Amino acid sequence: MKQLETGNGARTIGAGLDPIRVSFDKIPVIDLEPMFSGDTDAKAALAAELRKVCTEVGFLYIKNHHFPKDVLQKVFAIAEDYFALPDADKMANHVSKSKNLRGYAALLEENTDPTARGDLHESFDIALEVPADDPDVLAGKVLYGPNQWPEGKPEFRAALSAYHAEMIKLSHHLLHAFALALGLEETYFDALVDKPLATMRILHYPPQYGEVDERLIGIGAHSDYECFTILAQKDGISALQALNADNQWIAADPIPDCFVVNIGDQMARWTNDLFASTIHRAINRSGKERYSIPFFFGPNYDTVVEALPSCVDETHPAKYPPISSGDYVNGRFTATFASYAAQQK
Repeated sequence: MKQLETGNGARTIGAGLDPIRVSFDKIPVIDLEPMFSGDTDAKAALAAELRKVCTEVGFLYIKNHHFPKDVLQKVFAIAEDYFALPDADKMANHVSKSKNLRGYAALLEENTDPTARGDLHESFDIALEVPADDPDVLAGKVLYGPNQWPEGKPEFRAALSAYHAEMIKLSHHLLHAFALALGLEETYFDALVDKPLATMRILHYPPQYGEVDERLIGIGAHSDYECFTILAQKDGISALQALNADNQWIAADPIPDCFVVNIGDQMARWTNDLFASTIHRAINRSGKERYSIPFFFGPNYDTVVEALPSCVDETHPAKYPPISSGDYVNGRFTATFASYAAQQK
């Protein structure tokens, strides 16, 4: 056992590198179709199921999400081409050249687990495209701003921008389901996410062979910072693992036509820990190159994240002090990315 520091305090995690292989229904599959069909009774049943999953597991798959398959396939193809480029080409858009953590990061530059040696993946990040002359950017809200884009690769920008736009749509449908699961009006969160801190990453994990150092894996044990993450994984390549309530690492292998969704720290704070922010990690021992596309969805920069009225009472007082979404995520990024932390000094 070891202690892992997260934005919501210390968490105990299990040792070892091998996940337990269980049937996929141990990580539930939620059918999101009712959020598109408009059937009130079906939405209520989905909300009840989602509430149970979020309180007991915090990790799930979603199907019937209406995400365009061609948009997804295009980004996976673009990611493979991009990460095959010479290092010098990728470093031309290094995150150190962005004030808001957009662009390329090389192997081991990120370290999500402070007890580890670094994360064995490379990445390219974009977020909501906000012009440099936007009032929020001029006001110093550092997580807003323009994206970096590789020169001479319009197809790269088009593919990632299309994916980001479609993920914003899906995130709103999913957030409506979360609102219903919390006994709130379906549109309760809408005004808080009209300029969201929504980051998309393309990730490349090289395979690891032989004996693996637990301090040097694809991405170290961590919880995500935002409300929730929607993850696309290439079919047939196992790497993702989630920590269950018994402190065991459970494989979250790809399921065709499904996204993985996990609760993030901000949703845990909003729900006063009613919804579980689940520790997870990735270890690529598949023998193949792994590519994944996480999308991190959180509220507007100035949204104050504090326990919802439906999640506190006399016996369950608020566990966390109120904090703005921007301040919270910025603090977590500063703790994780050395180059970003240096820029903030």
